[in-house]
Amino acid sequence: MLLAACGQGGPGADSGAISDDSIVLAVLNDQSGVYKDLSGPNSVKAVEMAIADFKEEHGDDAVTDNIEVVSADHQNEPDVANTKAQELYDRENADVILDVPTSSAALAVANQAKTKKKLFLNVGAATTELTGAQCNKYTFHWAYDTYMLANGTGTAVTEGGGKNWQIIYPDYAFGQDMEKSFTAAVEGAGGSVDGSIATPFPNDNFATFLTKAAAKDPDVIGTMQAGGDLINLVKQFNEGGYADRGISLAVGLMFITDIHSLGVEQFAGTQFTEAWYWNMDDEARAWADRFLEETGTRPSFAHAANYSAALQYLEAVQRAETDESDAVVEELEGLQAEDVFLRNGEVRAEDHRVIHDAYLAKVKSPDEVEEDWDYEEIVATIPAADAFRPVEESGCEM
Repeated sequence: MLLAACGQGGPGADSGAISDDSIVLAVLNDQSGVYKDLSGPNSVKAVEMAIADFKEEHGDDAVTDNIEVVSADHQNEPDVANTKAQELYDRENADVILDVPTSSAALAVANQAKTKKKLFLNVGAATTELTGAQCNKYTFHWAYDTYMLANGTGTAVTEGGGKNWQIIYPDYAFGQDMEKSFTAAVEGAGGSVDGSIATPFPNDNFATFLTKAAAKDPDVIGTMQAGGDLINLVKQFNEGGYADRGISLAVGLMFITDIHSLGVEQFAGTQFTEAWYWNMDDEARAWADRFLEETGTRPSFAHAANYSAALQYLEAVQRAETDESDAVVEELEGLQAEDVFLRNGEVRAEDHRVIHDAYLAKVKSPDEVEEDWDYEEIVATIPAADAFRPVEESGCEM
């Protein structure tokens, strides 16, 4: 299955209504820092794969053959992201910006998208503000968010007996949102968060923060770090012997690249919420095999979601017969889609949250791993309708 989708809008202008007779997709992300592996340069490759598949699907009937990808490194800095977004929209004539991990950076790009009236399809950032108080007509939230992560992991771990939590979170928009979302989920499942500790971002030394959290004798320490920071924290948690003291580690956000980097034995048995897994079914594996040929590595869910966002954007342009932003927004709003990433996918018109099935996953033990990158077991599917924040709770006003 390549693509099945139906939108709420109709055809737009003539096939000649492509600005400069070209479509420019811009990937803005961390290409050199702590989030490089989970997305980074390989998300550019995923977008290139989407373009190739779009052209193959539509052939001579494609709205234009002139489709290109540009990219930039935002260095996880909101000021840099803001400047780069302006440059991409104005100098590179980008029709859409994709990815943008780091929530503070994504919020800056969303503001530029609103100002420039150009599209932003967020994949890498998790803050619910993008579909809440800071939502706007031109921003769509594609892959995951803090509500989804907490709703899966926070609820499951608490209901499994981890009632008393300490949370360690990075002190910027993502971490602050994660702390809030996980606290709500834990309390909703009958547990309590007895303390929350903010840490610098990025950071490589978590020993003091772990010691402080463990001093409260919690059942669970919940880490809200991601990428390289998560790897450092987990390594130091294991070196500190906290599991031997009966303290479990709950991971708020994990990518398969994190497991690969540190080793499956360091994470074995850890439950977490997954947006997509390369080996979850035949369709995902077939695409992951193509990705492996292109990059030499297996894809994270961010890579698959960037592919999906780029492909669905191009399909929306194809239906609208123009890359004019308002027409493309109309095609995306209310879209129901199935692709390699989106299962039971729908783009909510009210807040531009893209809902889809999510998954409760568990890291395999070393003796369960049958091949390289075979690190996860899907424990349960969380239906799209249940995985994300209800639209009436979003507070979004377009």
